[in-house]
Amino acid sequence: MPPSLDPTATISLVTGANRGIGREVCRQLAALGHTVLLTGRSFEPTEWAAEELTRETGREVRPLRLDVTDEASVAAAVGQVAHLYGRLDVLVNNAGIAYDTWQRAVTADLAVVREAAETNLYGPWRMAIAFAPLLRASAHPRLVNVSSEAGSLASMGGGTPAYSASKAGLNALTRMLADEMRGDGVLVNAVCPGWVATAMGGPGGRPVEEGAASVVQAATLPDDGPTGGFFRDGSPLPW
Repeated sequence: MPPSLDPTATISLVTGANRGIGREVCRQLAALGHTVLLTGRSFEPTEWAAEELTRETGREVRPLRLDVTDEASVAAAVGQVAHLYGRLDVLVNNAGIAYDTWQRAVTADLAVVREAAETNLYGPWRMAIAFAPLLRASAHPRLVNVSSEAGSLASMGGGTPAYSASKAGLNALTRMLADEMRGDGVLVNAVCPGWVATAMGGPGGRPVEEGAASVVQAATLPDDGPTGGFFRDGSPLPW
């Protein structure tokens, strides 16, 4: 049966998903039976990752070229999802860049800060605006912003200014979206997967499977689950 005709499939889209946490989130969602849209800026590695996960899980993982910083790319993705499925059940804003450990706020290169904000804050914001109608068309919509404890004002200090400031902004966006979309039944939460051993996180972090599981937990909340929260492994974090 074509996926667009299957009313029981849970349709999940993950940004920045051809490697790392995003890829593992796709794998875990597919293993739970979701139809997964694995997205990335470059189509070839995105297609390879989707094909590998389809073989591994036995579930449909579809590649979709998507650059969260590009309005036209986001609009094209919305059109494809609307055409195929008519709704989106889960949106995971995972794409992120610029863990700028070499910078300090007082001497920061603001071009780096702007670039980080374009992906880490405006990207998820752009996605939320564009996909809101398709999320509202879902019976059980979930929106997950993959954030970081580096964006928590309660524990923030110096360093990584581009990353920390953009993730703090993402946390604020999470609160606003949760309040504004509450009436539509959309559960909107931010998740810190923790320090994970990925290309961005570097060696020494916890396994990517554990970090991704924290994201998947928020993506699969029951209808009476929390909204407007900031979590790691299901436990609240201070804003």
